[in-house]
Amino acid sequence: METPDIANAPTGIAAQDWATASADPRYHAAVVDLLGALAYGELAAFERLAEDAKLAPTLGDKAALARMASAEFSHFERLSDRLTAIDVEPTASMEPFAQALDDFHRQTAPSDWLEGLVKAYVGDSIASDFYREVAARLDTDTRELVLAVLDDTGHGNFAVEKVRAAIEADPRVGGRLALWARRLMGEALSQAQRVVADRDALSTMLVGGVSDGFDLAEVGRMFSRITEAHTKRMAALGLAA
Repeated sequence: METPDIANAPTGIAAQDWATASADPRYHAAVVDLLGALAYGELAAFERLAEDAKLAPTLGDKAALARMASAEFSHFERLSDRLTAIDVEPTASMEPFAQALDDFHRQTAPSDWLEGLVKAYVGDSIASDFYREVAARLDTDTRELVLAVLDDTGHGNFAVEKVRAAIEADPRVGGRLALWARRLMGEALSQAQRVVADRDALSTMLVGGVSDGFDLAEVGRMFSRITEAHTKRMAALGLAA
């Protein structure tokens, strides 16, 4: 019989269900912000992938992106349904994050098919890494939902295959895409930091103001882990970080 690892067992909010944890109004507000940001991110991802499909060089590529866009919309619907279930109007919860995310996508609009693939792979992965870090401190019900909607839609392997093939066909492409990915990394981290800074409930949860949330040192380590994961993804693409 295995002995449970008591030292690593969830504690505080991470060991509670939503009904218990949400009794704290600060935590409730933080989760509403988190789900609102996630929901708008999924809706924006759906729109972007549908647009990227127009740049696809083959019918097969177009169909693949359409399937991924459909998966993103399904994620959006799950988040919207959860917000409704906790008596929060989904649109109202998304509105505070729309401008920042729209600005990010406007400032990082890809110029071609390959840049679109790298953006979705790099940009979406950075956001997913951030939300997975936060999920470790969420109540059991919310954590399960967040991790479910962060499931890979298949875009990662698709992007790696297409980008590596393009670099193999023309090595000069690698330098351009590496510069593009570095720009995306900087913009994505800045955007994430701005969103958190603008929302008191969310930032309070991250820096330790709500029960057992992150402390400032852990926030720094969190962003270091996100940067390290980005470096590994760049290597998978065949690009220099």
